[in-house]
Amino acid sequence: MHPVLDSYLPLFIYALLALAIPASMIALSFVLSTRPSRRTRARTLPFESGVSTGPPPQQRLSVKFYLIAMLFLVFDIEVVFLYPIATMIGDIGWFAVAEFGFFLAMLVVPLVYVWKRGALE
Repeated sequence: MHPVLDSYLPLFIYALLALAIPASMIALSFVLSTRPSRRTRARTLPFESGVSTGPPPQQRLSVKFYLIAMLFLVFDIEVVFLYPIATMIGDIGWFAVAEFGFFLAMLVVPLVYVWKRGALE
């Protein structure tokens, strides 16, 4: 075979398998399904844990809920940035370490503020 084709052959095989396995699972689920095909109103209603959910209640969520969600996102993304820096801290030099400290300070100051305001209660 051609050398370029040799290097792409494993990728091509992997792509075929990545498409064939989910397609075969979906096809087999239709072939082996034992459920009746007739749809009734009772079957189309949502059902969860033995309790009919019905229409969703119109209720307001607390602002603290959104604040906790935003804090989680901020500190989750912080970890994504901190891990590569922490693994390379010996090789990056003092300027990068100072930038690392500044980045942490920019995240710790708002955390202390939110903590003092009682948002983490």
